[in-house]
Amino acid sequence: MQVLYVDDEDDIREVAALSLGLDPELEVNVCSSGLEALEKVETLMPEIILLDVMMPGMDGPETLGRLRASDAVRHIPVVFITARTQAYEIERFLSLGAVGVIAKPFDPLTLARQVRDHLEAAKTAA
Repeated sequence: MQVLYVDDEDDIREVAALSLGLDPELEVNVCSSGLEALEKVETLMPEIILLDVMMPGMDGPETLGRLRASDAVRHIPVVFITARTQAYEIERFLSLGAVGVIAKPFDPLTLARQVRDHLEAAKTAA
């Protein structure tokens, strides 16, 4: 299962990649910006995208908007990874088209399970 993790912070990308890599069924690719993700997504065609909300240049919501505007990749479920987890913020992220939100700091031991759960829920809803 291909996972694309997008975050501008090197250390968080590294922890996420190591954490997700513990699951032998997950293949993880990382990007350091929304723009890089948009450039690579059609080649990678991940099954799910994990997207940081707060990034310089193009933030997560803008990146999601551009993903949803592309016929080729609009079907790929996106989960926001963020410290912004107030109920109204989560509602906003879901209204933008995200299938879920994972709180930062995330638990490296449960991240892969959370990703699988979000992917299953997205498949069921589709």
